[in-house]
Amino acid sequence: MLHFELVTPEKLVRSEEVYMVVVPGTEGDFGVLEGHAPFMSTVRDGSVQVHRTQNGTPDTIAIRGGFAEVNATGLTILAEQAGE
Repeated sequence: MLHFELVTPEKLVRSEEVYMVVVPGTEGDFGVLEGHAPFMSTVRDGSVQVHRTQNGTPDTIAIRGGFAEVNATGLTILAEQAGE
């Protein structure tokens, strides 16, 4: 499982183990699974899709701007704003 955190300047919005996350990067959407290579990207306004299981319906979270970082511990999105 992939460790996923979504953080805004005000609070930690999500911190959980998930199957996959699809992020609206400024160069296009990208998916992150467990074991993804280290990666950084700026994030455009859009929706993050959080897949808790491989075949499940994703949760969608609207975000505005920010950065995404994939490293050995998982995926962290630092968003300017986020709403459930």
